Amino acid sequence: MEFFAGLPAVLQALLGTLFTWGMTAAGAALVFLTKKVPRRLLDSMLGFAAGVMIAASFWSLLAPAIDLSARGPLPEWFPPLLGFLAGGVFLRLVDRLLPHLHPGLPMSDAEGIETSWRRSVLLILAITLHNIPEGLAIGVAFGAVAAGIPEASLGAAVALAIGIGLQNFPEGTAVSMPLRREGFSRSRSFFWGQLSAVVEPVAAVVGAAAVVLVQPLLPYALAFAAGAMIFVVAEELIPEAKRGSPDVAAIALMIGFAVMMTLDVALG
Repeated sequence: MEFFAGLPAVLQALLGTLFTWGMTAAGAALVFLTKKVPRRLLDSMLGFAAGVMIAASFWSLLAPAIDLSARGPLPEWFPPLLGFLAGGVFLRLVDRLLPHLHPGLPMSDAEGIETSWRRSVLLILAITLHNIPEGLAIGVAFGAVAAGIPEASLGAAVALAIGIGLQNFPEGTAVSMPLRREGFSRSRSFFWGQLSAVVEPVAAVVGAAAVVLVQPLLPYALAFAAGAMIFVVAEELIPEAKRGSPDVAAIALMIGFAVMMTLDVALG
């Protein structure tokens, strides 16, 4: 841990998201074992992911943003509010513009601008889009530690990376399995499933560098990442998880929330 603590924030963020990328790959690798994951299991995995993201949005992102804002010249509620809403609005705009298709839906339900892209491409883009705020959140968390912000801790940033890694597992599965059913080989399904998380290291490096270089942006950046993550939960994870087994998804969401809360409090 001492070696890791001595690394630059950008490298810490990169390593953290390489772990989350690896967890996505592990989820995608289930395609080598089976062609279809039982619906109840997938619902529980997505519900767990939603719970992790909700808890991480508050304990790892919004709470530090509120604490930081208390030392600034503006009302302490303003930076978190503005950043949070901006994160949701940004994801909504990208959601409307970027062509994508959520797993399990027909082509007629594809979102974004009209395109002739294949169904498989749209499935990959749906998960790739939602990995952006996760990478950004990890980058901002490590950047806050490097910036010397008292409210930020290395343990909390590590807890966030672990939590997002745990919830990335079902996301990798959610990409590779539909691709397999589309007729892709196991190796191609795995390749595209794990590749959906390649944006996380990129977003993490950008987030870490931004807050290290421009520290006044930190409360806004933390809240922005939280807003973007909550948008993903509300727009994608919860509706998808409740499509099959609502009760199973709800219990799994609570378990995911409890796990992430425990990680953040214990390591933070």
